[in-house]
Amino acid sequence: MTKQTISRRGFVKGFAASFMSLAGLGILNACSNSDAPAPATTAADPTTAAATEAAAEAATQAAIEAANTAAKAAGMTFTPGTYEATAKGIASDVKVTMTFDETSIKDVKVDTSGETPTIGGKIADDVAKSILDGQTADIDAIAGATVTTDAVKKAAADCISQASGQEVALSDDAATDADWLGTKPEISDSDITEELSTKLLIVGLGTGGWPAALAAADAGIETLVIEKKETPTNVREDIGGIGSKWQLESIKTMPNLAIDKMEAMEDIVRYGTGYVDYNLIKLWANESGELVNWIGGILEDSGKYYMQHEAGVGDTRYQERDKAYATGHSPHKKDEFKDDKSLTTSAVFTDYCNAKGNVTFKFSTALVELLQDESGKVTGVIAQDQTDDHYVKILADNVLMATGGYATNTSMMNALQPMTQEMKVQCTKGSTCDGSGIKAMLWAGGQMDPIHESMMFNRCCMKPDETAGYKTSGEWFWFGEQPFLKVNLKGERFCNESGPYEFMLHSMEMQPHHTYCDIFDANNKQYTEQFQEVGCCRLWPFDNGALMNRDYDGVWKSNEELIEKGYIVKADTLEDLAKGLNIPVDTFVATVERYNELCAKGEDEDYGKAPHRMTPVDTAPFYGVRTAAWHLTTLDGIRINTNMQVIDKNGDPIEGLYATGDCSGGFFANNYPNLFTGLACGRTMTFARHAVNYIASL
Repeated sequence: MTKQTISRRGFVKGFAASFMSLAGLGILNACSNSDAPAPATTAADPTTAAATEAAAEAATQAAIEAANTAAKAAGMTFTPGTYEATAKGIASDVKVTMTFDETSIKDVKVDTSGETPTIGGKIADDVAKSILDGQTADIDAIAGATVTTDAVKKAAADCISQASGQEVALSDDAATDADWLGTKPEISDSDITEELSTKLLIVGLGTGGWPAALAAADAGIETLVIEKKETPTNVREDIGGIGSKWQLESIKTMPNLAIDKMEAMEDIVRYGTGYVDYNLIKLWANESGELVNWIGGILEDSGKYYMQHEAGVGDTRYQERDKAYATGHSPHKKDEFKDDKSLTTSAVFTDYCNAKGNVTFKFSTALVELLQDESGKVTGVIAQDQTDDHYVKILADNVLMATGGYATNTSMMNALQPMTQEMKVQCTKGSTCDGSGIKAMLWAGGQMDPIHESMMFNRCCMKPDETAGYKTSGEWFWFGEQPFLKVNLKGERFCNESGPYEFMLHSMEMQPHHTYCDIFDANNKQYTEQFQEVGCCRLWPFDNGALMNRDYDGVWKSNEELIEKGYIVKADTLEDLAKGLNIPVDTFVATVERYNELCAKGEDEDYGKAPHRMTPVDTAPFYGVRTAAWHLTTLDGIRINTNMQVIDKNGDPIEGLYATGDCSGGFFANNYPNLFTGLACGRTMTFARHAVNYIASL
């Protein structure tokens, strides 16, 4: 079978020189692999080259369209009939069925029913239409559902290959990755069929949007909240703060939990190696305790929830390399409501806002662009009501963006965080945000962080014949953060397995194929209790009796499911374990023997792991699994000042525009400080409340 492919960059360069011989359906013969340089851009100021990139992309698109037309005229032929193919999506195998006559695609059916219902699960009709209308498998990705779209494209290319007798490969998207910002949409007044107005508009209803809405309710501000999904997102389970009443109560009996504010702030700055706004960190340190008291009070006053302080800083008998801070606070349902699935934090917050009467919610409404007057002041937004796709103009005195990061925008991720793309595995848990809010603020004159950062946990796994990377779909592996022995694909230990999640993952990035294996044995249950983990990865109650996010028994049940699915390898000997993981047997056995010797000594002479986390692998059955990053969310965003006003390149505020949460910047860089439990959530919620209180004071 002859292989045929198209590279956007290579094709445009070759097309300008001479019109190539083309195959049909947007496929180019592999007669040139030359790569013309992609338009230059910088992370710090991505708008600088926007005009040049837009022109280049327009030329690219025109050339490809012309090529496709010529290709169809050239007449790739097919064996008439119906062909099927599948490709792995984020949660299921995606199925494509295509019917051909001798010269064209006549029908396309796409089944994405096994994908996330509100994301990839609902794109089937749209992608099928794109394939049929374009007569190509090489369609544009749907924002927020790129993994599912990629699976559809692969399966469609497979169908075309079967029908044509030629192996069809998809295009290289590097050029479109470079132009991730694109150009601001142009929506004419004639396209707008609804107009609304409000004093405060909050865009996004999740961990940032909810405290903003609650604060607006308290302040009596006329507020409209728009959310692109059909339902709101609940706030995160861990809220990080210093000085809450629950924390102070824990410190009375456990003085070692006390937090020195200056030390904590300096530690966050060190994690970011200085690429942070110290004043934002100070604001969180000073106001987060009151935030926890306020929002925890709303939940407790409902009579359905209670708050607990997660009182754990590890085993204080040993000096850890990295200090932990007991900043986490979690809401829990009261016993009489624990089985009520309709009860959520969002339900409590909705009731609270409705009782106040000044906050209105509009769902299935997606931001399109920010509106500005001649002075640059933001005066509202244009949004799209997704129930029937009509455009809405919303005029507002102030706009607060709580739109999240860009974790599901593959072009942005490839351009801004290529290393993250190498480290992660796709799974169904995580952010669904596509960067639309960040792009809108850039078009409005905002500036983005110079360093791009994500929150990643070492809690995704893949099968023993797979390696890490964003094109690999795997499973959630909550057990992965436990500091068991970890070896690379050569069977060698390579770091101290105990520490912040990203330290482990960055060490993994330096290993072959950015992948490692978690290794543990039959005694793992007692070891997880001995580890004295903190934060969300802890599997046992905290020292003050506070509940963990997930318990050992529930997590182990998930592990048994992963064994059944072929992810975790279970073996009676170390040799068989190595074979099952596809790593060198002799090297692996020698590594385990060396590790067990160090465990017996109670001292890690090789990498300095604390003694209580040196647990041997000596009791069958043995377990191993290939592990990589679970990408929860991106953490770099648009620069803000201490009133959460979006600032321009001169550091001046853009009037009327505010941001909080993962679409805002200045707080994180290089690493997420996960040993401050709930820090990202606490930052987001503290800043959301602060922004609304500031607006109310104007």
